[in-house]
Amino acid sequence: MSTILGFDFGEVRIGVSMGSTELGIAHPLETIAFEENDKKFARIEALIKEWQPSALVVGLPAHLNGEEHEMSRLARKFANRLKGRFGLAVSLVDERLSSAGATQALNEIGLRGRKQKPALDQVAAMQILQSYFDGVGVITE
Repeated sequence: MSTILGFDFGEVRIGVSMGSTELGIAHPLETIAFEENDKKFARIEALIKEWQPSALVVGLPAHLNGEEHEMSRLARKFANRLKGRFGLAVSLVDERLSSAGATQALNEIGLRGRKQKPALDQVAAMQILQSYFDGVGVITE
């Protein structure tokens, strides 16, 4: 059994999720919300030391038609930095509609509006990682 960490990359906040390959179920973990990249990567390093993942998964945003945009480029850059810095395999997963799905999931449990903000990014990361476990939207290059 090995652990996988999932990331919903954003310039301001990064949602983080975790799951085991044995169960194939993702769980929200936390939202990293530092302005400085050094602090973001220090927190990611601490999570990697704590959870000892065998691989990482990063959501790749795109327009609904699949065309990539500026955030796609930044998410790819983030994934490459993770791979280079931590030496772990990094997979990309199509994350179109993950934030909308996270909002819907939080609405269903009664968390609405501003109350969603602290959990939204980590729930989106959970959906990205779950897609990876389900083999949906995994991007091979």
